[in-house]
This record gives sequence, structure tokens and C-alpha cells, in this order.
Amino acid sequence: MEAFGLLLHGFAVLLTWKTLALMMVGLVLGIFVGVLPGLGGPNGVAILLPLTFTMDPTSAIVMLSCIYWGALFGGAITSILFNIPGEAWSVATTFDGYPMAQQGRAAEALTAAFTSSFIGSLVAVLLITFLAPLISTFALRFGPPEFFAVYLLTFCSFVGLGREAKHKTVISMSLGLLLAGVGMDTVSGQLRMTFGSAELLRGINFLVAVIGLFGISEILLTMEERLALRGHAASISLRVVLSVWKDLPKYWVTLLRSSVIGCWLGITPGGAIAASFMGYNLAKRFSKDQDSFGKGRIEGVFAPETAAHASGTSALLPMLALGIPGSGTAAILLGGLMVWGLNPGPLLFVEHKDFVWGLIASMYLGNIVGLVLVLTTVPVFASILRVPFAAVAPMIVVSCAIGAYAIQNAMFDIWLMLLFGVLGYVFKKISIPLAPFTLALVLGSRAEDAFRLSMIGSGGDVRVFWSNSLVGSITTLAFLLLFWPLIDAAFAGIKGKLAPRAGLAR
Repeated sequence: MEAFGLLLHGFAVLLTWKTLALMMVGLVLGIFVGVLPGLGGPNGVAILLPLTFTMDPTSAIVMLSCIYWGALFGGAITSILFNIPGEAWSVATTFDGYPMAQQGRAAEALTAAFTSSFIGSLVAVLLITFLAPLISTFALRFGPPEFFAVYLLTFCSFVGLGREAKHKTVISMSLGLLLAGVGMDTVSGQLRMTFGSAELLRGINFLVAVIGLFGISEILLTMEERLALRGHAASISLRVVLSVWKDLPKYWVTLLRSSVIGCWLGITPGGAIAASFMGYNLAKRFSKDQDSFGKGRIEGVFAPETAAHASGTSALLPMLALGIPGSGTAAILLGGLMVWGLNPGPLLFVEHKDFVWGLIASMYLGNIVGLVLVLTTVPVFASILRVPFAAVAPMIVVSCAIGAYAIQNAMFDIWLMLLFGVLGYVFKKISIPLAPFTLALVLGSRAEDAFRLSMIGSGGDVRVFWSNSLVGSITTLAFLLLFWPLIDAAFAGIKGKLAPRAGLAR
């Protein structure tokens, strides 16, 4: 009941003409970047983040989160009409979405995608509404050891539970931690890795790095692939929408299962990509007609879209409640909160209730408005894809450069952005994940400060991380997640050895 009252307070904060206008702008920009190959949610948020620095935190985060919701909706348009995944997690949507478009059922496929996206996001927002306040009740018990344990849990979970190769995740995270240490040490005041450059005294700005890693690198990849965009036309009518909605109860098990999968993999660092494929594969596995999947089955659109959007939305829960971003976009928003002077984590719910509940309220309203918007404007946004990429790419690069320069009014940041763009391009070519790098770059200095303050307070005794039940349980869980692949393999080996013995005993 308390959460419901706070949510109503959030709507009261949100419902101003200024905030609602920014929400609409964010949704339109989000759909725009979602349908353009080479952009997408994380890239759009990273590029447009500097434009929000003059806004108050609530207006800024509402606009950025709506860019994210819009990009989630927009990614389905390219997947279904052009067979080009607008986002990495939209790959599974192409399996049945594009065949439906080829069969003249593009409107039906798009309606299914937008509706299931809305359902997945709604389930995740409900989870955030009622679970985040419970997590934040631990706020007053957190000191430096507890905060470091949480950061350690974040890093270890990315390594242990991530779907990427473990050594590549470690390489990515290690480089991020290394670069997070550039500049002046906040504890001792010593200079580190500045190499005599006055520009590096401030350290490497997280936003500059993110704009290069996500924006510039994607432009380079898209230029290399020389995408030729040819797709199917689509116009959604009310009759088609009502027809798809009428059939929703038939697929309630698929929608519920995919929502649960998405929320779980969003809170843990499994990610939306894993969620979409898992949702699709389980829908196919439990279907009575498995052979129809991949040939234009509407359930093959419902499952991955629901899981991906539930994952993308629920990734904001650990970011808000614990300061642990569950996705690359959540990590970018985490950096934005720090720029606005807000400290993500348990105390955020105590010290900035207006901000937190205004954001949660915007998740409800943004998804509802976003659903109506995409259902009515699909032909407009689909036509964007027919603009030659050679005309779009320079505008994106200029936007990235303006955004990077605006952060600190430094030309050096533009060169740094280009350098990180090349680095991101190389990372993607050799399949090194960017999310752990981004995470380490954001949290590296904070984790180091928490560790050193813990060591100062305990006189260098590492047992401080097991000094009470709260910090001890978090630290122990961190190490369990770090070595989870080995633990899982050991259990599988033991189970494999016991199975033949059980057969002989019979």
C-alpha cells in the first residue's frame, strides 16, 4: 500500500506540461534511433545524454528513459519489415516476424510485437514498483564495506553469469577498471596515468567514452557492411489491432513465461539478448506445432519481444535500488545520475523520493503512450529507413561530436571520443563485450574508493567484508557467482557419474 501511495505521488510529480512534452520528444527520438541501423537504445541515450545537462534530474531522466522505451519499440519495425534487427535482441523477432511480413501479415506481426513489448515492460515496471522499496530498506545499513561488496557482486556476476566468453568479459572489465583510475586519486590526491597531460587530470569522462564506444563504433560497422535497406510496407488498422488483442488470451502462458524469463535475466546480467532467445526457444519447445516456428508463427513474435522488453526494463531495478546497472543502457543512465549529482543505490529512495517515483510513474505512462504512438505512426518511421545511410551517417557523427564537446567544452574530448569509437569497433570485431567495459568505467573509481575506505577503517583487515551478516552474505554470494561456471560444471560431472550407478542398481 505504501508503494501505491508513493506511485501516486510520482504521477503528481510527472503530470506537468513540461515533463509530458519531454516524454513525447523522448519517445519520438527513441523510435527514430530504434529504426535506424547503427543506433538503437544504448547509442541513442549515450549520444543525447549531454543535451539533458541543463534540465532538472527528473525531466532529464524521464526524457532519456522514454528514448529507451521508444528505441525498444522501434527496433521491432526494422526486424519485421526489413529483416534487419534494430537491436541485438531483435534477432529472434526476425525468425517469424519477417516471414509474416512476406506473407502480407506485416501489420499483424507489428501489432503483436508492440503489444508483447508493452506487456513485458509492464510486468517489469510492476516488479520495480513493489520490489525496489523493499531493497531500499537496507539503505541505512550500508557503509563502505557493504558498498564495495555490492560492486564486487556486480563485477563477479557479469563474469559468472554473462553469456559471453569469460576471458573476454574479464579483459573488457579489466580495461575499464584501468581507465577508471586515470586522473587524480580522490583519496590521496596523487596523479595516476596522466603522462604529463593536463587534459587527463580530470580523468576520462565516462560520457565521452560511451558516445565513442556506442555511437561512432556502430557507424563504422554499418559503413563497413554497406547496408542496403529494402523492406515491406505496413499500415496498421484498428481491425488488425483488435484481432490480435482478441487472441492474446490464447498465448497467456507464453507471455507470462517470457515475462518471468526477461525479468530474471534483466535483474541478473544475463541481458535482453539471452532473454529473447530463451523466450523464443522455450515457446518453440513447449509448442504442440514446433515445425510452424520460423514460418510466420505469431507466437514466435510474442515470446522474444516480451522477454527482451521485460529484461530491458527490469535492468533498471538493480541500478536504482543498488547502483548496479543490469544492462549497457542502465550503465549509461547510471553515469547520467552521477553527473546530475545523484548517487544511485539504496539511499536514492530515501533522499530523492520525488525523482525515483517520478521516474517509475514515467515508465507506466511512457509505455502506454509509446504503444499508441507506434501503432499509429509505423508508416512514417518505416519510411525513415529508405533515406540513404550515406545521408544519415554524417548527421549522427556530427551529433556525437557536439555531444562530446558540450560535456566539458574541450576539443580534447572529441579526439578521445574518436579514439573510443575505434576501440569499440575493434571490440565488436573480435567479439569483446562492451557492457562490462562500460560498467567498470562507471563503477571503477567508486569501487576503489569504497575498498580503500574499508581498508582504512579496518586497519587493512580484509575480514571486514565478512564482519556482519549483510556484508558477509553479499561478499560470499559474489564469489559464488564468480566461480559459478566451475561449480555448475562440477555438479554436472557428479550427476553424470551417479546416473550410470543408478542404472546399474536398478
